[in-house]
Parts: sequence; structure tokens; C-alpha cells
Amino acid sequence: MIQTCLFPAAGYGTRFLPATKSLPKEMLPILTKPLIHYGVDEALEAGMSNMAFVTGRGKRALEDYFDISYELEHQISGSSKESLLSEIRNLMQKCTFSFTRQKTMKGLGDAINKGRTLVGDEAFGVILADDLCINEDGVGVMSQLLEVYEKYRCSIVAVMEVDKEDVSKYGIVEGKYIEDNLLIVNDMVEKPNSNETNSNLAIIGRYILTPNIFHFLDKTKPGKNGEIQITDALLKEAKDGMVMAYKFKGKRFDCGSIKGFVEATKYFYELQYGNE
Repeated sequence: MIQTCLFPAAGYGTRFLPATKSLPKEMLPILTKPLIHYGVDEALEAGMSNMAFVTGRGKRALEDYFDISYELEHQISGSSKESLLSEIRNLMQKCTFSFTRQKTMKGLGDAINKGRTLVGDEAFGVILADDLCINEDGVGVMSQLLEVYEKYRCSIVAVMEVDKEDVSKYGIVEGKYIEDNLLIVNDMVEKPNSNETNSNLAIIGRYILTPNIFHFLDKTKPGKNGEIQITDALLKEAKDGMVMAYKFKGKRFDCGSIKGFVEATKYFYELQYGNE
């Protein structure tokens, strides 16, 4: 069983300025819960109870969210509003939370590498909280990846099909199918032009990574945009051993964009409140 899920959460969230000038984008709420809460829920559902966060300057709100708020809890104690804290209290009881910082923004690969002291020498999950995922059949994306991992014991990325004109927005994988929705990766490129790949399988913010990924990250030089790309390290791992890509079941909302954030809010509102 994988115990730890890593949450890279050091980005600036510039697409939501000025709100994210002082509020981490991971704390933007979908209805009454912030994005990071949905991510932790998904990890816990998959049996991961050690939540590890790679943050940056101005991200203290993440730590405060998963801590006791004595003044607030005293003020609403015994009132009807106290029940509104039941979900976060449940997470605080079931999970442990640890934090480290990425001092400079050098890409997702660098952020994951900074988390090695938190995850140790074990396989771990990775969730990007602004990729909000839901599966109405009841099995979250991380739980789906874990099922694949338990069978093959290698690094796995979650992928989805995107329009050909959108491949330049994502890390793209190519590979050979060995099961329905599951393929062995033989190529992976970060944000290619549409004429640079024949694939439209895009990586979304869900991974299970084996600990040897840190070896490959150490050897990975800055790539696209001068950043350490996790796709570059995973490609090295795929060439050296095996990496798999899994076409997950469910919906994904890009809540790092305003359009996706609004779509997610509308979807969850209708899911929770229907036609009220």
C-alpha cells in the first residue's frame, strides 16, 4: 500500500490575479471546499494518509487550513455552524501533513524533487490540486492508478484524449496498448507543436512515481521554458525500465484556468443542489 501523496503547490497562479496575490490558487473554493481539500479527499480514498506539500512563499494558508483554528472553533462551538467543519476535522484526524518549500520556481520536476525528504524511499502518489477530477462511478483517479500500480509496480501517469490543436498545452505520451486504457510509454514530450507528435494523449495532474524517479530528476537538465520537466525524467525512466500511461475514468476540470474553474463550480453545484 502506498502511504504518501505529494502535492506540488508552489506555483504563483498568475491566471487568477489579483486574487492569488495573497491567496494560494489551491485554496480557491469550489462551492465551500478549496481545491486542495478535494485533492486530499482523493488521496485518502486511495488509502494514502501521509499528505506531503511542496509550497512556496505566500502559501501559509495551506498549512493553516489543515490546522486547528482555536478562535473560530470557539466562536461557533455548540452552534449549527459547527457541523460545517466536520469534513476538515475528519481529514485532520485521519491524515498527517508535512510541508517543505520550493524556493525558486523551476518547474514541476524540481518541485517533486524537493519533496523527496517528505516521501522517503517508497513509491508515492502525486496530485496537482488545480486538476480537479471526479468519477461519478465512485472510484477516484488516484485509486484507479493504485490498482494499476499494484499489478505492474512501475511509475504511472494518468492521461486523457485532447483535441489535436490542444496538444501544445500538455505533456503528451505515445506508447503501445497492453490492456484497454493502459499502455507502455515509449515516448513523452512536454507541450509539443501539433506537427511534432501523432498522439493526443495528454498527461493530467495524477501520477504514481517509484522512488528511482529522483535518480532521473537529478540527471534532468532544464528543458521547456528553462524548467525541470517531470516528463523528461519520466521518459528517461521509460527508456531505462518501464512507465505506463492509464486513460482514467471520470471527468477532469482544469481549475488552473478561469474557464475550467467556472465549469467545475457549475458542475459541483448541480451535482450537490440539483435544480434547487
